[in-house]
Amino acid sequence: MKQSIPYRVYDINMFEELDTVVLNKDIKGYNLKKGDVGAVVHVYSKDKALEVEFVAARGKTVAVLTLKSEDVRLMDKNEILHARGFTTI
Repeated sequence: MKQSIPYRVYDINMFEELDTVVLNKDIKGYNLKKGDVGAVVHVYSKDKALEVEFVAARGKTVAVLTLKSEDVRLMDKNEILHARGFTTI
């Protein structure tokens, strides 16, 4: 049985602006946790780095970070969002 890939694959650019991405690791300085969801706001040359915005439920920006492409993955169309409490540091 063929296993489905949880994200789309491109030959040249894996990420595009406005893609919904999922954090692959905690970022303690911003109280972000693995699994948090953000939006790509800028893609640097050849996907080496991305600007990703993370927002709270009411739309307030929590952080806009420059991340390596391996720090996030594209959100799969069959995943569901999960809410958690968040306090600013």
